[in-house]
Amino acid sequence: MGASISGWPLAKNVAEAGHLGVVSGTALDLVLARYLQTGDPGGHYRRALDNFPDRSGAERVLEKYFIEGGINDEEPFKAVPVFTFDPSVELIELTVIANFCEVFLAKEGHSGSVGINYLEKIQLPNIYSLYGAMLADVDYVLMGAGLPREIPGILDALSSHKDVQMGLDVEGATSVDGFMTRFSPASHFGGSLTGSSIKRPKFLAIIASTVLALTLSKKSTGRVDGFVIEKPGAGGHNAAPRGQMKLNERGEPVYGPKDELDINRIQSIGLPYWFAGGYGTPEGLSAALADGAQGVQIGTPFAFCDESGLSEDLKAAIIEKVLDGTIDIFTDPKASPTGFPFKVTRLERTLSEESEYAERKRICDLGYLRHLYKREDGTVGYRCPSEPVEVYVKKGGRSEDTVGRKCLCNGLMANIGFAQRRRNGYEEKPFITAGVDLKNIVRFMKGDVKSYSARDVIDEIMGEEGSD
Repeated sequence: MGASISGWPLAKNVAEAGHLGVVSGTALDLVLARYLQTGDPGGHYRRALDNFPDRSGAERVLEKYFIEGGINDEEPFKAVPVFTFDPSVELIELTVIANFCEVFLAKEGHSGSVGINYLEKIQLPNIYSLYGAMLADVDYVLMGAGLPREIPGILDALSSHKDVQMGLDVEGATSVDGFMTRFSPASHFGGSLTGSSIKRPKFLAIIASTVLALTLSKKSTGRVDGFVIEKPGAGGHNAAPRGQMKLNERGEPVYGPKDELDINRIQSIGLPYWFAGGYGTPEGLSAALADGAQGVQIGTPFAFCDESGLSEDLKAAIIEKVLDGTIDIFTDPKASPTGFPFKVTRLERTLSEESEYAERKRICDLGYLRHLYKREDGTVGYRCPSEPVEVYVKKGGRSEDTVGRKCLCNGLMANIGFAQRRRNGYEEKPFITAGVDLKNIVRFMKGDVKSYSARDVIDEIMGEEGSD
């Protein structure tokens, strides 16, 4: 769920209720750095840092980013290095530690299971992120938005602190170029972390096609432990329809029979699976179980509960729209720099509105969704369709690919109260996503109370006794 919407407080509550609590692994280096700059209210991340096995690394992160009492309201956040093909030692260390902290806090004080969710599309941080989560004893790794064929083998190697590498998707490159990102735990952390093996978490691939399930089960570099079958009703990024893109009268992608999964073929693989995307109701759970699923993955109902990381003012505004029947979700085929369709929740004063989008000066300063491409000299370059058009074109991109592209990275930070403040006075605007389940969240509220907890969601979907 975005960046830190499903943060450690939400995942912890779900895990304590006896279910798999999943933290978002997106941009955790940035989340930790900005949270420390706000003064770390409650001291939670400092407590997690105190438990990181390499104390010197934790102290470097604190020295770099922690501000007692937090920055003032007009001050911009200190920049975090942007990921590249060959990231700095500082960024690798921050990323490992940030993922450790998020999982540590989610698992603290109970025996429930915790997972972490990554996007294969955001490749550059992933091998470092995985290692940090594994150091905190993460139970599951979930990954979608691509073909994460190499991840199972990387998990195997990292469990013994072995060196790992992962192939990169570089536009214009061939397999001969062999562009890889590499990580050596021993070289970066020495003997402080690598003395004994760590648990290899289970790996669940998030898929939207039968072909993808078959490919991953047969051609992955290690064991795949199951699938999350995500349908187009899910929030965030959706798989594009198969074949030529067709749009409905609202300009949304149209899904048809070719996009239906063959459940019988998936069952023949012999691995467990869960459904996602519109299953956040008791009826959705029953339908999933009837189709042979182990259960469901739920995002949208939890995204607006008390424990989610979404800013309280945004949460309240969305809930009001749901209650008065004016909520609108648009599957935007262009908004995301990734090229995947993206579910956009319409809300005033956010980037969902064209007037707000037009007011924003295009900038790409976080870079998580940048595309890698091969330059004429054979080196790797970086470009994003949401950066200034002239910059993108100068790097060899097509101007038509920039039309309608929005900066998800800065929008997702604004969603959780970490909006960057520009020197010219502009403050980055939120960009909220939700799935088709959003209209159903009224069923989790009791009486006249316009809010609900994670436990309310679980009790409603499972039945009052089903979460014990």
